[in-house]
Amino acid sequence: QVQLVNSGGGLVQAGGSLRLSCQASGSIFSINAMGWYRQAPGKERAFVALIMSDGTTNYADSVKGRFAISRNNARNTVYLQMNSLKPEDTAVYYCFCQVKTVITWGQGTQVTVSS
Repeated sequence: QVQLVNSGGGLVQAGGSLRLSCQASGSIFSINAMGWYRQAPGKERAFVALIMSDGTTNYADSVKGRFAISRNNARNTVYLQMNSLKPEDTAVYYCFCQVKTVITWGQGTQVTVSS
């Protein structure tokens, strides 16, 4: 099994930046991808970004050019650098990890962007 621990998030003004971290532990020898989804109040969980084991990245259109996902393989950690934040980025951000067909979710971290 894989365990995920999120850190980062918080309250920031529009235009500001935050960085989220997600560290994986456990059966992590064959991680296919890691990344984030987010869920705003009253909305469904939505894809934000991911990074594959080969370094390939993918982003939701709404965050392209503003968010950047990266990883530190030695620490089994991925990072989401969020710049030029907007009030509509306010949500609970959930880290995920995919090992073969199994998806593991982190506990979620709140990001609030004030206008």
